[in-house]
Amino acid sequence: MIGAIIGDIVGSIYEFDNIKTKDFEFFADSMGYTDDSILTVATADWLLNGGDVGSYYLRYANNYPHPIGGYGTGFVAWVHRANRGITEPYDSCGNGSAMRVSPVGWAFDDEQITLDTAKRSAECTHNHPEGIKGAQATALSIFMARHGASPDDIKRRIEKDFGYDLSMTVDEIRPRYSWQGIDGNGYGGTCQGSVPQAIACALQATDFEDAVRNAISIGGDSDTIGCIAGGIAQALFGVPQWMQDKAMSLLSQQLRDVVTQFTSTTLNAHIDTPTP
Repeated sequence: MIGAIIGDIVGSIYEFDNIKTKDFEFFADSMGYTDDSILTVATADWLLNGGDVGSYYLRYANNYPHPIGGYGTGFVAWVHRANRGITEPYDSCGNGSAMRVSPVGWAFDDEQITLDTAKRSAECTHNHPEGIKGAQATALSIFMARHGASPDDIKRRIEKDFGYDLSMTVDEIRPRYSWQGIDGNGYGGTCQGSVPQAIACALQATDFEDAVRNAISIGGDSDTIGCIAGGIAQALFGVPQWMQDKAMSLLSQQLRDVVTQFTSTTLNAHIDTPTP
């Protein structure tokens, strides 16, 4: 999941100040991790230790209440309700379900368990069908890449199973895409408005860095698109060690510890399905 964290960090300063070029400093001093990384680590913690996934998202949000860029308004409202014991999901199709799911794609060697667990990770908050779809499509892309599928194989499967249109090239997406979606038709903060673009950025890349640069360059919700694309690109290409070291140095000790434990666990023996 370090690829997702790197994509988030690199995109952190461009979320509300989009840059329509791949020519930018990859790690600028002002960059840092956002809610995307925090909740991605929360997902990994849940996979390692089991229990109710929503309780992990609540705990991490309370422990890290003011990340760069803040949390989405719907999620903030859910946190306030959950702190009062009201934990029902809020029918969101926001891309928060996809930004935090990358650990699920690494955790299992069974495709159906991966899809089912991605659904569980989403539906505690983002129980809208599109919110669940975005999480599953992201996790499946990572799962397939880990198991040797080519970008073309992944593209065909995601288009078939989830109905996403991945036909546009990154160069075609870039001038037409913004927070308002393609040509202003939609909203880039939703799964349906950002997950297909993020997947395309990863599948059309030449290496990990190129995938992240693709993602940031199209604009829109840059840190989240970078996070999703970075998670998939890690499975496709691997991540240079210097990038991993840089990203880890920017995390808190608590977050680093979970990343280290999860990485060690998934490298040596894939984890069991988290208990309810």
